[in-house]
Amino acid sequence: MRDTMVKINDRYEFPLQLDLDRDNGKYLSPDADRNVRNLYTLHSVLVHSGGVHGGHYYAFIRPTLSDQWFKFEDERVTKEDAKKALEEQYGGEEELPQTNPGLNNTPFKFTKYSNAYMLVYIRESDKDKIICNVDEKDIAEHLRIRLEKDREEKERRKKEKAEAHLYTIIKVARDDDLKAQIGKDIYFDLVDHDKVPSFRIQKQMTFTQFKEEVAKEFGIPTQFQRFWLWAKRQNHTYRPNRPLSPQDEAHSVGQLKELVNKAHNAELKLFLEVELGLDLKPLPLPEKTRDDIFLFFKLYDPEKEELRYVGRLFVKASGRPQDILPKLRMLAGFSQDDDIELFEEIKFEPNVMCEYIDNRLLFRSCQLEDGDIICFQKSPKPDSADRYRFPDVPSFLVYIRNRQVVHFRSLEKPKEDDFCLEMSKIFTYDEVVEKVAQKLGVDDPSKIRLTSHNCYSQQPKPQPIKYRGVERLLDMLIHYNQTSDILYYEVLDIPLPELQALKTLKVTYHHATKDEVSVHSIRLPKNSTVGDVLNDIKSKVELSHPNAELRLLEVFYHKIYKVFAPSEKIENINDQYWTLRAEEVPEEEKNLGPFDRLIHVYHFTKDTQNQTQVQNFGEPFFMVIREDETLSSIKERIQKKLKVPDEDFSKWKFAYISLGRPDYFEDSDIVATKFQRNMYGAWEQYLGLEHPDTAPRKAHTVNQNRHSFERPVKIYN
Repeated sequence: MRDTMVKINDRYEFPLQLDLDRDNGKYLSPDADRNVRNLYTLHSVLVHSGGVHGGHYYAFIRPTLSDQWFKFEDERVTKEDAKKALEEQYGGEEELPQTNPGLNNTPFKFTKYSNAYMLVYIRESDKDKIICNVDEKDIAEHLRIRLEKDREEKERRKKEKAEAHLYTIIKVARDDDLKAQIGKDIYFDLVDHDKVPSFRIQKQMTFTQFKEEVAKEFGIPTQFQRFWLWAKRQNHTYRPNRPLSPQDEAHSVGQLKELVNKAHNAELKLFLEVELGLDLKPLPLPEKTRDDIFLFFKLYDPEKEELRYVGRLFVKASGRPQDILPKLRMLAGFSQDDDIELFEEIKFEPNVMCEYIDNRLLFRSCQLEDGDIICFQKSPKPDSADRYRFPDVPSFLVYIRNRQVVHFRSLEKPKEDDFCLEMSKIFTYDEVVEKVAQKLGVDDPSKIRLTSHNCYSQQPKPQPIKYRGVERLLDMLIHYNQTSDILYYEVLDIPLPELQALKTLKVTYHHATKDEVSVHSIRLPKNSTVGDVLNDIKSKVELSHPNAELRLLEVFYHKIYKVFAPSEKIENINDQYWTLRAEEVPEEEKNLGPFDRLIHVYHFTKDTQNQTQVQNFGEPFFMVIREDETLSSIKERIQKKLKVPDEDFSKWKFAYISLGRPDYFEDSDIVATKFQRNMYGAWEQYLGLEHPDTAPRKAHTVNQNRHSFERPVKIYN
């Protein structure tokens, strides 16, 4: 009927018992065993809820064939009665309960979209074999082991959850963690606490006992351990703040967490300070005085573009950075003659702040405090700016903070990555197009046009980025509150600033006599008119005769919404969502009689789920009908125009459609009586041609200007 897949929701009853021996076993296959009793009992009902394009499956099962049914829906299993499993899955229509039973209202019925899809029956004589007890020996060994592990893991998690309030998680960061992470996983701050060792400790355990646990884990005797608390600073960095005092360590773990954890986090985070000798054995810890500042050091190598953690030192607030330069040269493996520059890593949100430190000032004057980070490097030589991309620490950290790998795709192939470039989010528009032009071997970067990515539709945005229309790469990648890493590119034949002074329209031209559609990209100055567009098309297409007159139509969802006046300016015409169609004006339309009608003719089909809904498809067109012309006569002309074979055309129906409601014609009806005398504006009333849409389905495109045509398409740029 519809030449399309549909889900049939008609009522279809099925029995609890199925006797296939009835009527002399006519339902059995010829080779079926007739010596057994073919009486079957319903075991399970698989239900589909939804339509042909999607839905949801669940099942009603009675595992032992008892009267008790169970509903299995995703991870939920519930007890259900037989009516739910049987009668409610027959399909068909259901009546809504009456709201006013006293009134004689016609009950409202609706189609049930949940119904039985597959039935499982078990032969009575085999049920003991099939519905048997399953014990451990029936389960494969690897499954038994797996199930036992799952059960133990579930029990462990259950116990942990029940006892969670009795425990505290303590995360302990050490120098080893800083060395392993800085320059690889992280560049800013000191450590990612999600990747450091953690201890699950009972809250009533004393901190001294906890130190013994640490000694066992790391092999560091308790007398060589000093723990520091971490603190979140106002600039959103996270640094060791102060060492635990003997009074702090006198508390239990739970008390200490409550005491120091103002944010009420579930975890207690600590830094373990250990001093190691040359033999890597722990040494006694230096005493920390008020004048001591606990600093962490990172080394930057501009040649390798590498940042790494090299250690920590206590410095005197009354001392100067130049006092510790010999130690830093030793940590870095430099010769004692190498000049060194120091920078303080202050913050990285929302922007990087990394300031030069004057070696001659006092540490106190540099406003340094416990937990601060100093990055250092060899002093850059005069030619460093030419030799290295990032000659100093601040430029490298700004690069790290803003680096972004961008996936570039050709706008013509928007689903495929073409190439990737590592860029900075703060690159200017010119820097971005220059890099792309370089990669593509294009000599003029202004011929590169970029289009941003829509994160929600996963498609290119309809409008490309204008020449210098955004300041930075980040502006190109942000879509509402999301940041994408995809950009689309085009290589233009003229520079983008010149192109922007022109209006480009994509126009499909329908040949008057040949079954052919061609797509043309028309490029004209913005102050041009529709008449100029049509003249341009005339120079590019084959006309049926030299004096043919063209018109431009606006088509949207298979309806003609507008015929453009030749004098209309093209600047405000939008071809992103509407299709622009050019065609010859037929001679019969130029010579309309006083009582002739020019009507819209559209193809349509009924919605598969809702028969009252009309869906248009195919190419709409205009048609002249005479005042007294019958449908029979009009059908002949339509069949000739569309070249439809007799067999297919005999199944077509014809209707007057106004506001989406079809009113069907008989062959003898005078069609013109239904239509108002209205040339082009009557798109809400049209002659509808009802028949199946047999055109091959194309992947849906967001922009309507990328239509698929049933006739051959040629594209001209």
